[in-house]
Amino acid sequence: MPNEATIQRLYEAFARLDADTMASCYAPDARFDDEAFSLKSGREVAAMWKMLCEATRTKGADVWKLSWRDVQADGATGRAHWDAHYRFSTTGRIVDNAIDSEFGFTPEGLIATQRDRFDFWAWSRQALGPPGLLLGWTPMLKNKVRANAAKNLSAFMARTT
Repeated sequence: MPNEATIQRLYEAFARLDADTMASCYAPDARFDDEAFSLKSGREVAAMWKMLCEATRTKGADVWKLSWRDVQADGATGRAHWDAHYRFSTTGRIVDNAIDSEFGFTPEGLIATQRDRFDFWAWSRQALGPPGLLLGWTPMLKNKVRANAAKNLSAFMARTT
């Protein structure tokens, strides 16, 4: 299926930290949501992947590992599970994150929507250490992480575009 091939291409590119190929998998008006980001355009989605790939290449290429499985897609939707092992660039802490993705596709086989879900408390304990352990279950910490992610992406986009 073409949409299944798009998902495979996305994760193959991510494993290589190839943000340009990742960006080519998305429609111009794509939307992306997870626990840290809420993006409303393909331009923002492309910039997020570029920012994350650059940070990983710069501060964590030695530990970076991505695996994915359970890729399924039909003519309009798809899903996959992926596991990322990486160094969180802000703290230098190692994170093992298990993520479930749901996709919506354009008729041309590009990703129109992506919703990633993961255990924020588990992520925050690994990425942030004691503050994540104590506060990772609270909306306050999730909102702070989202605000920092938005600020970092905005600064990255201003610097690179």
